[in-house]
Amino acid sequence: MTKSEYEEYKSWGILTSVDLHNCNPETIRDADRIKQFVYELCEIIEVTRFGECQVVHFADHDEDVAGFSMVQLIETSLISGHFANKTNHSYIDIFSCKYYDPEVVVKFSKEFFESSDAVQHITLRK
Repeated sequence: MTKSEYEEYKSWGILTSVDLHNCNPETIRDADRIKQFVYELCEIIEVTRFGECQVVHFADHDEDVAGFSMVQLIETSLISGHFANKTNHSYIDIFSCKYYDPEVVVKFSKEFFESSDAVQHITLRK
């Protein structure tokens, strides 16, 4: 998705969902590393964080969905993520009314979490 395609569609925002498979288990189980990912991602896509990054570990209710969840408000919307301990998969969503390059997000996310592969879904919001 290029900036010209974004503008041609008269988009109000862009959503990129990234499914990362077989991530480094140590990284997705470390709240500080998850926060580092968010801080670096915000720098890379040139968005401004609003408030602190929240990272919460969910483990008590269901082993199948245990893992960290993350949310970071940004001045142009938000970034969220879910990190599944059982599968070592991660699910990242970035929504912004400011254009960013989804390919940059996917590449950085895959490298940061040392994922074996990634599936992306890009949605323009109008």
